[in-house]
Amino acid sequence: MESAESVGTRTRTNLWQRLLRRHLITVATASLLVLAIAMNAILQSDFFTPSVIRSNLTSFVPLVVAAVAQTIVILAGGIDLSLGVIITLVDVVVVRLIGTSSSPTVLALCLGAGLAVGALAGLVNGIAVAVIRLQPIVATFATSFIWSGLSLLVMPRPGGQVPTFFYRGYRQVFLGIPVAAWIIAGVLVLWLIIKRLPLGRYIYAVGGNQQAAYATGINESGVKIASYVLCGVFAAIAGLCIVADTATGDPFVGAPFTLTSITAVVIGGTRLTGGVGDAGNSVIGAIILGLVTNIIFFANVPSFYQEFIFGVIVVAALAGAGMLTTRRRSS
Repeated sequence: MESAESVGTRTRTNLWQRLLRRHLITVATASLLVLAIAMNAILQSDFFTPSVIRSNLTSFVPLVVAAVAQTIVILAGGIDLSLGVIITLVDVVVVRLIGTSSSPTVLALCLGAGLAVGALAGLVNGIAVAVIRLQPIVATFATSFIWSGLSLLVMPRPGGQVPTFFYRGYRQVFLGIPVAAWIIAGVLVLWLIIKRLPLGRYIYAVGGNQQAAYATGINESGVKIASYVLCGVFAAIAGLCIVADTATGDPFVGAPFTLTSITAVVIGGTRLTGGVGDAGNSVIGAIILGLVTNIIFFANVPSFYQEFIFGVIVVAALAGAGMLTTRRRSS
């Protein structure tokens, strides 16, 4: 007969095992983050200095926000292959509208216009997917050409400028914390608010089982449209961050963000079929990718290997997620 002590020990062990299985993806993602930080620290002796931390966060912000944008539509059972081009469109529209003005009022209006452009692009994507009933990959791949053409129409070549106080402010510190970190925190707070609203629950429900969601009275078309609009708004925020970072417009600047945002989502453990995942983990995934880019640079790895490495990361993350799902089903 087992003693009370042995029973208690086994119970605690089983509890820890259940907690580990439940949060395995989060633990794995956090472990990758620690590994990436350690490798950066080895390659960069000044990695933990305030100036380097601020510089890294400043360059990571656009991908972090783009990853949150992509997560929202993927959770709803979609995907956005036009996300990078929406970022580009917002970038060039805002810079073109600013022109040579240095007025804070004009800047605020232009930033608002950029958010509206992102929301409108997301609305078009949502209608194409939820109303016209095109497959998300097909719909957003098609609209990406529209947004790309508009970007080139607005600004055929890189150029323009923004007020000095705007891009300098983006690199500043507020209350001892880099502005970039405040932006990341703000985006996470927005996500937490969305997640706790009925819309957030509907996004998970539609992505998890569209037929069941419809049977319970959820307007699945409306939820999908809303998810794409939110994606467009967050993509616009990423575009505004790029404007602040580069202080100029570029009709090609957003191209890499489509692949990298999906990669960050996969690293964060969000299921590409929808319904399972969290944008918070995607933020960690985006930071990991930023750190990997640093590793490639400081290890003197040729830059053309970057996409190959990202591809390997995606395949490894998908394989790991698939093995985890299979293990859960078998148990």
